[in-house]
Amino acid sequence: MAKPSIPKGTRDFGPAVVRKRNYILQTIRETFELYGFQPLETPAMENTSTLMGKYGEEGDKLIFKILDNGDIFGRAQQAKDNRELGLLLCEKALKYDLTIPFARYVVMNQHELAFPFKRYQIQPVWRADRPQRGRYREFYQCDADVVGSNSLINEIELLNIYDTALSRLGMKGYEMRVNNRKILGGLAELTGRTDLLMDITISIDKLDKIGEDGVRQELADRGLQLAEIDTVMNFIAISGTNEEKLQQLSVLLASSETGRTGIAELRSVLENKLTTYTSVPVIDLTLARGLNYYTGIIIEVKAPAAVKMGSIGGGGRYDDLTGLFGLPDISGVGISFGVDRIYDVMEELQLFPATAQQSTKVLFFYPGEDRLPEVFRYMMQVRERGIVAELFPDDIRQDKQYKYAEKRGIPFIAYFEDDDPSVLSIKNIPLKKRFAVKPEELASFEF
Repeated sequence: MAKPSIPKGTRDFGPAVVRKRNYILQTIRETFELYGFQPLETPAMENTSTLMGKYGEEGDKLIFKILDNGDIFGRAQQAKDNRELGLLLCEKALKYDLTIPFARYVVMNQHELAFPFKRYQIQPVWRADRPQRGRYREFYQCDADVVGSNSLINEIELLNIYDTALSRLGMKGYEMRVNNRKILGGLAELTGRTDLLMDITISIDKLDKIGEDGVRQELADRGLQLAEIDTVMNFIAISGTNEEKLQQLSVLLASSETGRTGIAELRSVLENKLTTYTSVPVIDLTLARGLNYYTGIIIEVKAPAAVKMGSIGGGGRYDDLTGLFGLPDISGVGISFGVDRIYDVMEELQLFPATAQQSTKVLFFYPGEDRLPEVFRYMMQVRERGIVAELFPDDIRQDKQYKYAEKRGIPFIAYFEDDDPSVLSIKNIPLKKRFAVKPEELASFEF
């Protein structure tokens, strides 16, 4: 018999890990709710036609297609050619992210929704990526999106959501980076190669991975001439404070109406008096997030420098996303939290509070068959106070029950002493303190 295993890029999560993950998810969920977002869920799989062509050249390669579970052989005989057969076998796919399914949902339910529609979604997604630290093939995303509003107040609110949630998680040193797709469009106009906007942005987005020489080579491979490449490299070399970058951009893109619009939007988001950022966003002109659907602001959140992790969240504006499904002129903007990476960062920096890892607070030892109903009543009395309690189910020695409590990290144990069966002994294991408690005192005992 083969040794059991799981697919590459997936993981099992034991109780301790799940509790920590739930702490992250609940913190983010409460933040979404605090800002007025509504919950939504969509299916794990979508029609392939819904997903393909929405994520750009690189993203489409990572979509997990799945076989039709219908009468494959019978329907295969009816297929006219191999192309038709291929479509038959791959007509559904696991969702790559939560944004495209959300856009599909909005189009399908447009007449029932009140716009602007603010939704959050916390579900797993799948990508056929190369597994590595911080990158998995199955992972959770936590998205918040607003559709039906062009106001830049939404961008400010979403950046504040990042700031609020990460601060509540105790994370310090994270960095919010921003750019604007219109600025990148202005760059394409400046080079005279608007037809290669996607090629330029995909190459720029790889700067951290392949370096300047790699970007130059990739731009050349994608058809740009030397002078055009120099223009792109001069653009991403702009440095300084946010204001200095905006001033340099204003000079560089003065001839581009698209570029000027992007600069004005970025300035508004960064300088608006509504902003209350703990961590002020930084303009990053190399930030491109090579996805087709972004049209305005682009956002990325970087992990603290002390952890070699990279991005832990990102998003942006996608003015015409629903137009892909036949509903034009519905503007949208959204962000996503990378829960799995946030978990790894918090684990490495030891940011999880003890309460996030604790489950059962008190373990009642097995008292013997005669006193079982009595102890069960006491345990239920504790549970009614909202305190998590368990009863050890087996009649074994107390020392083994004690070791079980220690292994589980349960801080309190409750048991009857043989020499005084009328008093319940409660022991605080971490503090090594024992308390003699009468049954009527249990309701007020501080665990």
